[in-house]
Amino acid sequence: MLNLRDIKVLHLEPTDVCQAACALCARETDPNFKKDRQHHLDMSQILQVFDKEKIQQLDKMFMCGNYGDPAAGKNTLDIFREFRKINPNIVLGMNTNGGIQTTFWWYELAKILNQPQDYVVFSIDGLESTNATYRQNVVWNKVMSNARSFIEAGGSAHWDMLVYRHNQHEVDTCEQLARDLGFSWFRAKVSKRGFTESLQFPTGWQPIEQQATGISCYALKEKSVYIDAQGRIGPCCWLGSRQRDFVADVDAIPTQDPVCWSTCGQTAQGTAFDQQWQREVALC
Repeated sequence: MLNLRDIKVLHLEPTDVCQAACALCARETDPNFKKDRQHHLDMSQILQVFDKEKIQQLDKMFMCGNYGDPAAGKNTLDIFREFRKINPNIVLGMNTNGGIQTTFWWYELAKILNQPQDYVVFSIDGLESTNATYRQNVVWNKVMSNARSFIEAGGSAHWDMLVYRHNQHEVDTCEQLARDLGFSWFRAKVSKRGFTESLQFPTGWQPIEQQATGISCYALKEKSVYIDAQGRIGPCCWLGSRQRDFVADVDAIPTQDPVCWSTCGQTAQGTAFDQQWQREVALC
């Protein structure tokens, strides 16, 4: 059981808008998602389900999307400002493909995310010739410009790389580039979303093959909940990744759900979520 009074981490999806067309993203695979029905979360919607008193008890708030990229949100900067105002000690973070907004917007974000543990994760899946194989419609040079602007303004940037067969030879080069640009972390992982003819499993990297014997619920361990771009609250982003049957019961984690088993199913090797990281390097 998870009660809102006990929550320490809040995951927000501030919009379901994104410029990218990543082949395995829910934007492309969910037949019930309508790209023309754009939603932008605002503070009034957040406060309806998660009031100021609960925000004050949080250790962390971060933004990441099932369907959208936080940088595309119309209210993203304002939401970050309000959370920092309500809870000055909160850790703020964000995940993005990095190819949206102007360099000035990223400069402004760095000035808000200015505490030691604040961060932005840039999901960059290779160099200029390979990043768009998965991150379709994402312009690599724009990502680099935005990341530089954020880092030069004092922001802590993390480079996360999805590794496939077509880009696995670039992992070392990407790590060195991240170091040269001033990123704080470099991490490489194998996608648990699956693979296609053009997005093949990397050579020599083995998935978890054991059958799960139980659930090790990440949301329960982290004491976290998720609010989507429509203002709906749910236990986690994985259970919020289906428009047709959005799971909204935060007081009773539905551990019989197949999504729970695929993401947080416990084996002797750990869960799929635990085992996704293949390389984690602190760069500074």
